[in-house]
Amino acid sequence: MVLARIMFVVSELVPLREEDVDPDPLRQFAVWFRGAANGGVTAPEAVALATASTAGAPSVRMVLMKQYDERGFVFFSSYESRKGRELATNPRVALLFYWELVGRQVRIEGATERTTFEESMAYVRSRPRGSQLSALASPQSRTIDSREVLEQRVAQLAARHEGADLPAPDAWGGFRVVPESYEFWQRREDRLHDRLRYTRGDGGRWGVQRLAP
Repeated sequence: MVLARIMFVVSELVPLREEDVDPDPLRQFAVWFRGAANGGVTAPEAVALATASTAGAPSVRMVLMKQYDERGFVFFSSYESRKGRELATNPRVALLFYWELVGRQVRIEGATERTTFEESMAYVRSRPRGSQLSALASPQSRTIDSREVLEQRVAQLAARHEGADLPAPDAWGGFRVVPESYEFWQRREDRLHDRLRYTRGDGGRWGVQRLAP
C-alpha cells in the first residue's frame, strides 16, 4: 500500500519549473510543507541537522523544526549536547527535509543563532510535563551508567516539584537557522529529477538556478 501511494503521488507531480516557483524561497517552502502534510507525511517537520566541529568532523541527527518564518527555522535542544557544543564554536549548519511520500526534499544551508530566553521559555512551558522533566533530568549526549539513573532522576524531580511549576532548564533552548541558500528537489522518472537552488544576490534578492540531477 505504501509503495502504491508513493507511485501514485509522484506520478501526479507537475514539472518543477523556474517560472512556476515563488521568487521567495520561504513562501515556496511553505507551499511544499503544506503539501507534505496534506500528502500523508506523518511528521513533515522532522529534519536532518548536520553540524561540524571546528576541525571539520561532521555529525548529523534528526530534530523537529518547531517554527519557521522570515527570521529562520527553529529547533530546540540542550546547549550542552554535542550539537550545542559544536554550534557554539561553528554555527554553520545544513538542514534536510525529506518527504518520500510526495517525492520531494528541501536542503537549507546557513548559520545558527540562539533564540531569545523568552522564546525558549515559551516553548519549554508549552511542552507536556513529562517532556519538561526529561529535559531537566537528562545530561544530553553525555555518558551515563544506565537507563535506571535517568528514570531515578525523573522520579526525584517529579516528587520534588509535585503540584508546582518545574524550574527552567539551565542550558536548554532554541536555535534559529538563518538560511543562506535553499535547494528544492523533486523526484522525476528515469532519475532526471528537478533541482532548483535559491541563493542571495546583491541587495538580498533571491536568485534561482537549475542544478543537474
